[in-house]
Amino acid sequence: MKGTPAAPRGALWDLDGTLIDSAEHHWIAWRDTLAAEGRPVRPSDFANTFGKRNDEILRELFGAGIAVEWIERVSEAKEQTYRRRLRERGLDPLPGAFHWLARLREAGWRQALASSAPRPNIDAAFEALGLERYLDAVVSADEVGRGKPDPAIFLEAARRLGCAPARCVVVEDAPAGLEAARRAGIPSIGVLSSHHSLLKADLVVPSLDALSPTAFDRLLAEA
Repeated sequence: MKGTPAAPRGALWDLDGTLIDSAEHHWIAWRDTLAAEGRPVRPSDFANTFGKRNDEILRELFGAGIAVEWIERVSEAKEQTYRRRLRERGLDPLPGAFHWLARLREAGWRQALASSAPRPNIDAAFEALGLERYLDAVVSADEVGRGKPDPAIFLEAARRLGCAPARCVVVEDAPAGLEAARRAGIPSIGVLSSHHSLLKADLVVPSLDALSPTAFDRLLAEA
């Protein structure tokens, strides 16, 4: 008699800073857009905002009382500048990104992108690198209405994959995303970067290509 099929496993990927090297593009887009608004900023101003939605970033920088209309206008200008830079200068995957996307797909894992980026930015990254061929679902924070560290985006990604949250692994480079994974009850891998040299996750690595071959399987076995 055949045994009961194993419950499906899911990998839930962040995008910026986890799969793609986009930090410089984002920083320059923010710098130039806010300079045009008469609001000069420094890279350090964004140190704690990675992984968050634009409205949350702007309120952290300029106060909770800034006008919604201004937030929407500045956000759109920034994202248009970001996408223009992607078209003009290209985009690089981070070390180990394609290796792990392909490895997990071959091993039967279901995979979703769960990103705070607006959907047009996600589509621009797909156009540049073809990441979508590895993915079974894509969820942006705009779709769920709440950004990380709220767990909604990861819970929705797991639902779309047909996987229980406890049978998923989140891969993130930002504290907000890792906190969202914790609140969702999902094991996590934290990928260190120049803007976050300390992270709290079930497993922390300097880059994806430093993961052991059994890293994802081991996290589920320990969950």
